[in-house]
Amino acid sequence: MQTDHERGAAPAPPPRGRRGRRTVLVASALVVVTAVAVVGALGLGGGGAEDGSSAPPRSGSTVPVTRATLTERTTVDGQLGYGTEIPLPIKSTGTVTWLPTEGRTVKRGGTLLRVDDRPVVLLYGTLPMYRDLGLTAGTGQGARQDAGNAGNAGNAGNAGNKGDAQGAGDQGLTDDTSRAPAPSGSPTPGGAGAGGTRSTLRGMDVLQFESNLAALGYTGFTIDEEFTDATARAVKRWQKSLGLPQTGTVGVGDVVYSAGKVRIGHAGVRLGSAVTEEVLTYTGTSRKVVVNASAAEDSWAVRGAAVTIGLPDGTSVKGEVASVGKKATDPEEGGGEGGSGAPTVPVTITIKDQKSVGRLESAPVTVEYVGRERADVLTVPVAALVALAEGGHGLETADGRFVAVKTGLFADGRVEVSGSAVREGMKVRIPE
Repeated sequence: MQTDHERGAAPAPPPRGRRGRRTVLVASALVVVTAVAVVGALGLGGGGAEDGSSAPPRSGSTVPVTRATLTERTTVDGQLGYGTEIPLPIKSTGTVTWLPTEGRTVKRGGTLLRVDDRPVVLLYGTLPMYRDLGLTAGTGQGARQDAGNAGNAGNAGNAGNKGDAQGAGDQGLTDDTSRAPAPSGSPTPGGAGAGGTRSTLRGMDVLQFESNLAALGYTGFTIDEEFTDATARAVKRWQKSLGLPQTGTVGVGDVVYSAGKVRIGHAGVRLGSAVTEEVLTYTGTSRKVVVNASAAEDSWAVRGAAVTIGLPDGTSVKGEVASVGKKATDPEEGGGEGGSGAPTVPVTITIKDQKSVGRLESAPVTVEYVGRERADVLTVPVAALVALAEGGHGLETADGRFVAVKTGLFADGRVEVSGSAVREGMKVRIPE
C-alpha cells in the first residue's frame, strides 16, 4: 500500500499551536527594535556614553556674559505747577479797592493791588520794607526828644556856655546809632545846616530802593546807602507817574519786595474788605515740579541732583532738585505717597528750559531719578537666571552645565553676576 508521499499528495499542515507561537515571536522582535530606537533617540543607551556623544541641545537662545555699567532708576509721581503759593507781605492798611486776576504776572514797578485807591508797587530785593524812606524819616518826636536830651546834657556839663548847649540840643541825629553825635555847631548831615532838625537816612534798605528807582528810569542821584535831596526829587517824579501826591517820601506800605517777577495766586479777600495778612498770594513765574517723596527713601533728593521729568504727552524734560523740605508730613493728615499714609517730604524740582514744557501750567507728571550705580561689572539678562535646587541662583551654560552665581544690582532688565565660574564672553542659555 502506497503512502501519501509516494502518491504525491501535499504534506499535512502543521498544528495550529506552532503557527501562533511564530506570530508572537515576530511581534516581539518588532517591539524590541522599536524600544531600542526610542532609547537611542533619547540618548539613554549605553553605547552613547561609550562613544562620547551628548544629549541634544535644550531649547532656548544663548547670550554672552557682558561687562557693563548698571544704573538703578526709580520713578515717582509729581505735580507740575508754579510751586506753593505764598502770602504777599502787604503792610498797607485800609480798604482793598482793586485786585489783579489770578495767574497775572507782575514785574518790577507793576501794581500788585490798590489800597484806599493807592497802588502797592512791586520792587526787586531780599530785604523787606520795614520803615518809611525819606529825608524826614527818623526825625519824629523820638528824635527831637533825643536831641533835647543832648542839649540838656550840654547845659549840665557847662551851665555858663548856653550857646554850646543850645547847639547840642538842636543838633540832628542820624538813624545810624554807630555814629557818635557831631560836635556842637557842626553842620547837620544831608545839608540841613547847623540849626536843622532833619537827618539823612542811611542803610541797606536805602541802597536797595535806590537801585530799583534807577532801574525804573528815575535817576539823577548816587546809588548808595544814603537818601539825599536828589533821591527825594527822583521819588517825586516816580510818584507823579503813579498818580500819587509828590511827597518825596516812600511809605512802608507803598512797596513790596520780591526776588523777581511774581505770578498772582488767589485773593484772600473781596473788594471792599480790609487788608489782612492773607489778602493776596503769589508764586514764581517759572514752572516746577513738586514731589511728595517718602521720608524713608529720599536719599536721592539732594540739591542739584539731575532728574528726568515725564510729561503727559510722553515727552521728557530735564530737571534739577532745587530744595528739599525739612519737615515730614503727618501720615494722619493724608500726606502719604500713593495713599499709603507714610510720612513724606516735599521736593521741589526746577526746569531750566521752560519752553520744553510747552503751554502746560498744571499736570500730573513722573520723575525719574538715578539711584545706585555699579560700573564695569559682569551682567546677564535677568531672564537667564535659574533657581538652583540647593538654593541661590545660577546660570545654564550652552553645553547644559549649571554654575552658581552671586547676584548684585538689578537694573534695566539686567543683573550683576559674579562667581569663580563666570567670565566675560561666556555663553549662557535663556530658558524658554
